[in-house]
Amino acid sequence: VTALCRALRRAEDEGDEPGWARAREEAEAALRELREVVRPLREPGYGEALRRKAEKARKRRLRLQRRKHEARAAKEEEAARAAEREAKIDQWRAKCIQEVEEKNRERELKAAADSVLSEVRKKQADTKRMMDILRGLEKLRKLRKEAAARKGVCPPPSADEAFENQVESLKTLLKTRTELYEAEERALRVMLEGEQEEERKREMEKKQKKEREKLLQQKLEMDSKLFGDPAEFPLAHLLQPFRDYYLQAEHSVAALIQIRHEWDQYLVPADHPEGSCIPPGWVLPSLPTNDTWATAVR
Repeated sequence: VTALCRALRRAEDEGDEPGWARAREEAEAALRELREVVRPLREPGYGEALRRKAEKARKRRLRLQRRKHEARAAKEEEAARAAEREAKIDQWRAKCIQEVEEKNRERELKAAADSVLSEVRKKQADTKRMMDILRGLEKLRKLRKEAAARKGVCPPPSADEAFENQVESLKTLLKTRTELYEAEERALRVMLEGEQEEERKREMEKKQKKEREKLLQQKLEMDSKLFGDPAEFPLAHLLQPFRDYYLQAEHSVAALIQIRHEWDQYLVPADHPEGSCIPPGWVLPSLPTNDTWATAVR
């Protein structure tokens, strides 16, 4: 349009009537084209339609952004859960490896102790067999001496004395070894009993730990039923004053005494016809019996 206006002015200034006429025709054609383009803008509902179209495009853009944000948040949450699962798996694997290593060490220690104990028992059996051999030699010499005496042959007293000294020396040596082996056996048995006691203690500690974790989980579930989920109801929530009220005895001796005094007014025997004993723990609420109650609980 600007070029056509300049061409008209130039043709008019130069006095070029044919050129001016051509420029005028081109300008009128361009004007008609512009009017055709602008004509829809003058219609009554075009602005509203254009506004609705723009609003629709804006909502679509926001919806795409929201979906993109939700997808990114879901991906981050899934990554966090995967990392948590991996951490739990690694912790469980490390615990299993540690338990296997402890059992292997205990098995190796017990095998070594059993091997040493078996060796000590073998030595004790050898010592006992040697004692039996000595007693057999004494009996054999006695029989031979009696047979020789019946034939009129008597060995010199020095031979009897040398034999008795040698036998007593061997008996003393075997007795010393027997006492030593018995001491070794007692020490090994004490060590084995100590290991067994440690094993029983570890098993008892594991059992007590599981019981404590179970009781803690039960307490958390009970607290969640009574006071709500801590993740859903943080400390700043409106239910926190009620929680503080019901748990005030855990933090104040005066409150504990006052609560016990109020409870003691209602103490009755177990067989009382008009009352019942105070329950030992929390009285959990019953499940909702209708939809209205269920919505209020949620």
